[in-house]
Amino acid sequence: MRTGHTAGALLLLLLVTGCGTLPEVEAIRPDSEHPRYWRYNGQTVLLVGGSKEDNLFQVDSPEIHLELLASAGGNYVRNTMSSRDYGNVWPFERLPDGRYDLNRLSDAYFARFERLLELAAERDVIVQIELWDRFDFAQEPWLDNPYRPANNVNYTPKQSGLENEYARHPGKNDNPFFRSIPVHDETTGILPYQHRQVDRLLEISLQYPNVLYTIDNETSATAEWGAYWAAYIQRRAAERGVTAYVTEMWGARDIEAGAHRHTLDHPELYAFADISQNNHQTSDEHWDNLQWAREYVASRPRPLNNVKIYGADGGRFGTTRDAVERFWRNILGGAASVRFHRPPGGIGLDPTAQSHIRSARVLESLFDIFAAEPDAGHTLLLERELAEAYLAFSPSRQYAVYFPDGGDVKLDLTDEPGRFSVRWLDATNSRVRGAAGVEGGDVVRLVPPEDGHWVAVLTKEA
Repeated sequence: MRTGHTAGALLLLLLVTGCGTLPEVEAIRPDSEHPRYWRYNGQTVLLVGGSKEDNLFQVDSPEIHLELLASAGGNYVRNTMSSRDYGNVWPFERLPDGRYDLNRLSDAYFARFERLLELAAERDVIVQIELWDRFDFAQEPWLDNPYRPANNVNYTPKQSGLENEYARHPGKNDNPFFRSIPVHDETTGILPYQHRQVDRLLEISLQYPNVLYTIDNETSATAEWGAYWAAYIQRRAAERGVTAYVTEMWGARDIEAGAHRHTLDHPELYAFADISQNNHQTSDEHWDNLQWAREYVASRPRPLNNVKIYGADGGRFGTTRDAVERFWRNILGGAASVRFHRPPGGIGLDPTAQSHIRSARVLESLFDIFAAEPDAGHTLLLERELAEAYLAFSPSRQYAVYFPDGGDVKLDLTDEPGRFSVRWLDATNSRVRGAAGVEGGDVVRLVPPEDGHWVAVLTKEA
């Protein structure tokens, strides 16, 4: 077990309360030896997952879904604290007249949340939560939201500054709910209710070692809003003697946009960045953007997470093939986490997702992904066509080449004398095929055995 730690972080050994059968484990944190990845329970980990819902704590029998994920090798889910789906529980108690009292938190809501964390911890699954989901605060979901003045006994529109309707898309950020903090002060008196809700959440989550924190889902709020809540979470964590790792998720699909730099430029607030919106991109643009982000944080490298991999046949964000390609480009490209987005925007944890999650674990058994670097500009892949292949490598040790759909490229090993074994991972079926070894010191031709998703792993022989 490695014992180092990143600067400023605490080595946490937490006993998960409420889970008497769980052993003492080391809480998740950026890895000291490989700071672009996470460390959990004494091991550097690649976070890989998929799930059928974003607000997984709201579903019936989440243990069934988590068990399926774990059986496929998954260790990562997303959990928005959202209540906008039919049958969901909101975070405040409802009175007999149908309205809510924002001074009374819902035990059922927070019990569901704690149950999810407990079940996930039992299976070594990391939960990346989102405090606020903008889709709860506009259009139809806002009509049911306890913070809507007509739905509670605590204030009127005039008293709060909140209206009873926000008809435009939540991306317009019309609702001043997201401008309640002192620097904006566009509402009156709702911040204490927000504090109360977040405090209850943190009382639960800070007991668990398997939680990462995101402020918002696809936000177009201000930088000050995210910074306020990031500091608030970290302060509450420090009061309990633990460390919370926080990020913000911006809505801009171009990760070079200014909004994303509010996260990337401030590692003192945001210990990792979620770059899920890059997963709207395809082909080499998708790869190039990830490499841009890695280079942008190179002076202080930290994990780049993808809690949403978009794409599903019949959906609006690309095809199932797009999702699988994005999944593998992120892994070979050096991202810290990958999770298939829920249907219909993604493939969730369907059989295709399960197969590729398994294959990611097979690749880990063949190739040291944590020690590798992506070939950002494809300098070692010769005669490569657009989007034909992607490479990660450890010089003089190993090379892994991902082929999205067959192909024929040449790998430049002219500076690498010696013999390399070659194995082919059939990523669609999670199977490995051996192949004749190749001699280094020259250019080597690589052709997958068949069409489809393949990864060639070349390992230098002793």
